[in-house]
Amino acid sequence: MYGSRGAGVFAGRRMSAVVLGAALLITGCSSSDGGDGSDEPADAGAGITQQPKEKAPFWVNPDGTAAQQVAELEKSGKKQEAEEIRKIAEQPTAEWVGPDDPQQQTRGLTEAADKAGRTALLVLYNIPHRDCGQYSQGGAADGNAYRDWVDGVAAGIGDRPATIVLEPDALLHLVDGCTPQQFHEERYDLLKGAVTKLKSLKNTKVYLDAGNAGWQNPDQIFEPLNRAGIAQADGFSVNVSNFYTTEDSIAYGKKLSAKVGGKHFVIDTSRNGKGPYSDGNPDERWCNPPGRSLGETPTTKTADPLVDAYLWVKRPGESDGECKGGPKAGQWWADYALKLAKATG
Repeated sequence: MYGSRGAGVFAGRRMSAVVLGAALLITGCSSSDGGDGSDEPADAGAGITQQPKEKAPFWVNPDGTAAQQVAELEKSGKKQEAEEIRKIAEQPTAEWVGPDDPQQQTRGLTEAADKAGRTALLVLYNIPHRDCGQYSQGGAADGNAYRDWVDGVAAGIGDRPATIVLEPDALLHLVDGCTPQQFHEERYDLLKGAVTKLKSLKNTKVYLDAGNAGWQNPDQIFEPLNRAGIAQADGFSVNVSNFYTTEDSIAYGKKLSAKVGGKHFVIDTSRNGKGPYSDGNPDERWCNPPGRSLGETPTTKTADPLVDAYLWVKRPGESDGECKGGPKAGQWWADYALKLAKATG
């Protein structure tokens, strides 16, 4: 994450038990129906089910970190806190694909989603020189490693439905000076190649990340979007891991859409219920800000025809980084998750 603009969320997350279970199912070593003959994957014991498909066609992971937290709280008798965290656990949130064995990860996720009759929501966040050495630094070792990784992602998805948010911050950091100039051409090539590869799949939608309303300057990002392959993508994403209101995000997205051929977009509403934080160090207002709340729940029924969906791309309850007392980026922070949920009506 750089300044107040970006994602800053992934730090080598483990695969969930559902992914591992689905992977084992492929080899015939495990059943994902919980042993009761139902079509739902086995869950963490929190009774998490899917949202109505007509409202939110995206998959709810019944064994996600929030679901595990609900089960633990219920087991310890903390019923009220469990119900607060359930506000997070029962909504579809994105799965951030890790660097290791992307084919197994995406196969497990898309198979579990497909079995539930839903679409997997995935984030690819592994571009070389990611996050410019900030909290979520890392990424593939080089361009060839990244291409191989994307190939693995695509192989795992196959013909199953998937919606992908592609590389949060990757373009924004080319514009704001965070990513050194010598890496720019390669990054454009890698992003365009990823769009081409992923769009060759039968049922995959791809949204290139395009910053947030705090950027306030579509004139500087629309040409990078064009160079990265927006014409072939389904559209772009805004407000990933940030806090700008849905209203402001729609306004920003519509200005940008007008400059890239009327492309549609999706908005991360996971934590924007009270808008951005305006106190403290301006360079870290994005990082674990206090007093925030969950935003609109994921849905394809939005306030504007250009907005394909409100999504929870950032996983509420996971840290932005080691600031304001938080753990490493991407790690579950139970206290922060509870505060987000309690602040939500």
